[in-house]
Amino acid sequence: MEITEKNFSFVTQDIKELANKARSNNKISEPLYEKYQVKRGLRDLNGKGVLTGLTEISEIVSSYTDESGKSHPCDGKLYYRGIDVENFIAGFTQEKRFGFEEATYLLMFGELPSKPQLDRFKEMLGEYRQIPPNFVRDIIMKKPSKDIMNALARSVLMLYSYDNKADDISLPNVVRQCMQLISEFPLLAVYSYIAYRQSTFGGSLIIHEPRPDLSTAENILWLLRADSKYTKLEAQLLDVSLVLHAEHGGGNNSTFTTHVVTSSGTDTYSAVVSSLGSLKGPKHGGANIKVVKMFEDIKEHVEDWNDEEEIAEYLDLILHKKAFDKTGLIYGMGHAVYSLSDPRARAFKGYVEKLSKQKGMEEEYHLMTNVERIAAELIAKERKIYKGVSANVDFYSGFAYRMLGLPMELYTPIFAIARISGWSAHRIEELINCGKIIRPAYMNVQERRDYIPLEDR
Repeated sequence: MEITEKNFSFVTQDIKELANKARSNNKISEPLYEKYQVKRGLRDLNGKGVLTGLTEISEIVSSYTDESGKSHPCDGKLYYRGIDVENFIAGFTQEKRFGFEEATYLLMFGELPSKPQLDRFKEMLGEYRQIPPNFVRDIIMKKPSKDIMNALARSVLMLYSYDNKADDISLPNVVRQCMQLISEFPLLAVYSYIAYRQSTFGGSLIIHEPRPDLSTAENILWLLRADSKYTKLEAQLLDVSLVLHAEHGGGNNSTFTTHVVTSSGTDTYSAVVSSLGSLKGPKHGGANIKVVKMFEDIKEHVEDWNDEEEIAEYLDLILHKKAFDKTGLIYGMGHAVYSLSDPRARAFKGYVEKLSKQKGMEEEYHLMTNVERIAAELIAKERKIYKGVSANVDFYSGFAYRMLGLPMELYTPIFAIARISGWSAHRIEELINCGKIIRPAYMNVQERRDYIPLEDR
């Protein structure tokens, strides 16, 4: 059969029969997983995280152990190199600065930068914030993809061809490659979306050059908007979001992928693309999209957004698989690790409220807070969850991105723009320690530190 564009994606009867054969001959008996204590993914049979290695980059705290050895749930905490992320955000926002670049330095190099160090680091990122000549025309524009994560991965692999030291995994070269990719990700993602939008819907094609003097958050808005205009609060909220998504322990799927693929000795571009493929999965990076779609459904079916009884009745229908997508899930509620609260949601919520007032979307924000409170009560009662249930960061991030006018196609790529800072830190850590340690557990061993104001470093 001659393969043409028309039949290239067609699933034939022969393929269906082969798929059925694969299904029947690849089923592993359930008891075997328990007999040999084999974990599936990064969870055990009870859904608890599997310990797989060592890291000093970040730590998640969701419980404490009393004197008798019994574990108790507690309000969640997230630490970057021993520094409480909430204190970190409070520090740079009080100093009226953007924080993502500083968070990247902290994660990659293990300490807070002095002001001269931070200024030089931001200057270097600004210098690297460019892509090769004609790359947009020859790579991004020629075959736009409806999935921007795939387009981003393709672009990263193509950048390998432009790097004369692509396979050099010496530490200085990897640091250089990571800093370049951190700087290039916003361009690759936004340009890929613009190319897709123009090829699908037509209209004007506007490509802005990045500005080396702007922060990562500011550049995203600058590149994406036709008039390049944005408010200080808009950029600040996006910056906080990038900080909160930059890293989340070594055991999440995409970061674990970074460690596994890096340990093979492969190049930086291949390692990053592997992590992109992991993050793309709807069980990892696409959760906030589900939250946005769920709230659109709730707004259609709940007439009075202030009627708690009406909200509770509809959430109960969702919980019992009678409404929305009938999975029984209230998206954005609960987390695999956090129990009483997600510190990222706690830190983000106040900025979301501020922007909702600026955008005249306070009613939607109040609906979200009502759903958050009522859903937690319903889930705890229905599912009898021992560790508690609370809103996670995805609960508010989708709404925040919608207020910023970001297209849904960019929600997960923006996650990648943030998380590549964490991936870079973990790649460096793995290369330094590869072969020197046995990985029986993903344990965090860093000491607690205090946030120090920039002027005092």
